[in-house]
Amino acid sequence: MIIKQLSETLINQIAAGEVIERPASAAKELIENAIDAGATRIEVATAGGGKTLLRVIDNGCGMGPDDLSLAIRRHCTSKLSDTLFDIRSLGFRGEALPSIGSVAKLTITSRPQGAGSGAEIVVTGGKVGDVRPAAANPGTTVEVRDLFFATPARLKFMKTEKAEAAAITEIVKRMAIAFPAIRFVLSGTDRSLIEFPATGDDHLARIAQILGADFKDNAIALDAEREDVRLTGFAGLPTFNRGNSAHQYAFVNGRPVQDKQILSAIRGAYAETIPQGRYPVAVLSLALDPALVDVNVHPAKSDVRFRDPGLVRGLIVGAIRQSLQREGDRAATTGAGGMLRAFRPGFSPQPAQAWSADASPSRPLHGGTPGFGGGYGSGFGNAAAAASVARGFGDVAQVSFDTLSQPTARSEAASPLPSASVEAITAYPLGAARAQVHANYIVAQTADGLVIVDQHAAHERLVFEQMRKALVGRRLPSQGLLIPEIVDLPEEDCDRLMSHAEGLEQLGLAIERFGPGAIAVRETPAMLGEMDTAGLVRDLADEIAEWDTADRLNAKLEHVAATMACHGSVRSGRQLRVEEMNALLRQMEQTPGSGQCNHGRPTYVELKLSDIERLFGRS
Repeated sequence: MIIKQLSETLINQIAAGEVIERPASAAKELIENAIDAGATRIEVATAGGGKTLLRVIDNGCGMGPDDLSLAIRRHCTSKLSDTLFDIRSLGFRGEALPSIGSVAKLTITSRPQGAGSGAEIVVTGGKVGDVRPAAANPGTTVEVRDLFFATPARLKFMKTEKAEAAAITEIVKRMAIAFPAIRFVLSGTDRSLIEFPATGDDHLARIAQILGADFKDNAIALDAEREDVRLTGFAGLPTFNRGNSAHQYAFVNGRPVQDKQILSAIRGAYAETIPQGRYPVAVLSLALDPALVDVNVHPAKSDVRFRDPGLVRGLIVGAIRQSLQREGDRAATTGAGGMLRAFRPGFSPQPAQAWSADASPSRPLHGGTPGFGGGYGSGFGNAAAAASVARGFGDVAQVSFDTLSQPTARSEAASPLPSASVEAITAYPLGAARAQVHANYIVAQTADGLVIVDQHAAHERLVFEQMRKALVGRRLPSQGLLIPEIVDLPEEDCDRLMSHAEGLEQLGLAIERFGPGAIAVRETPAMLGEMDTAGLVRDLADEIAEWDTADRLNAKLEHVAATMACHGSVRSGRQLRVEEMNALLRQMEQTPGSGQCNHGRPTYVELKLSDIERLFGRS
């Protein structure tokens, strides 16, 4: 075997295979160069999905003839000093242009700001031409034609022109979000014109250009700092969700990244608030000392490595969760639009699907402390109702539209507000309960519309928040069973449950071993009232089986609390008195996160009076 030196062209083609995977990779590198050159306007034109033509025009600082001849040589750059520990530019390796030139027909035309003329250089399949004078506007134009013509095997791995064009569009969008002061224009024979005008310092306005105008009304601002790592950006409300993670954008020191650590932190922050199969919308920007992050991990520079990944994850999760607790009770403003579409003549309902952002609340509730404060009796205007609620909403008389409109023998149910005026209670964000329909939905009148509440989902969230509070506080009150309930289980499930008995007891569930294949339940959480104890124990055993490690118990106890809350919540079909319905509404207003149940579905939807009037053509 004889070792030999590879030619410069082959070396560049090998590098191109790492750096330039597809037309979108080339577009990313060229746009980064334009931004590093100080451009305030960047135009991108494509044909054939970028395979036939990719042209990037900027009004940056430009290059003179001497710089042009060096720009197409490997490892020549103006952006890097003698170390990789202080990278403050998007590009720094000096590989993009020579890599592109080795597999395509590359033409660079540039004119420095203030210069009287420009210059041009052409590289075809790695063969470099001479620098020659050329007419040019101030700035740089890079034109790439017939990408991968010199490596035809690579063309076989390209996707359709439409898919490649869409990938370039996504690159432009990410760059546009990161740099709102730059105007971006995307055009070509394979697409319609897309333009993102500069918004200066108004970052939210630029994000709205990319994610849609609805995002402005459904986003929560983030601004948090921990140990010189600062997080800014916007987190979408839990009910303003999407069917994939394509609407999650992350930036590190202005660099767009698709880092798994950051995306995982976003998922963790929205745990228990987003339905399964749905994804939050978020735009996060991290700023930290360049020495604390390594951007030289991947040839595409899309992955980064933090010196302290735990710190970064904790910052993201904590900041988003605090913001959701502060403002997360309001939800997507698209809810009214979805209801209006459903009420229009000719509307044909679609088959049931996972919850989407098109039916959700839109107004923030009154602030409150986490949990229930003084318990169900706190803030409830009726002691009897409070006692009933504390028992888990016992069987009571149903309030229906019939009882509200017609006198009946149960006259106390015919008046929805026997002890207070409608006007006084409708001043609350969730208003005054006026009816219960289908033994599941509470209809309430607000000052400027109406609210429909899912009683099971709402009560489930309230119980969960109380249990979550118990995880960091005192043990939840429990009620002893006169006769312990014996639950038969496989021996391995019994072992798992008993290994976590101490944590379950903190939540008010006291269990003991009853032979090799059974569990004895002696106490249950008092706040859950009567419940299917055996069903709860079996569900807990199934959940613990998925994550059963003793050192992860604290991290997973919230899942246990959520399961217990679901079993103990007021069920669909339970009939409530007006006082109980109003008590539930008031407690929702005081409980953070009550806008969504533990599974991420909304607990209520709101329809403004103006929306109702539009339904009848009154406005």
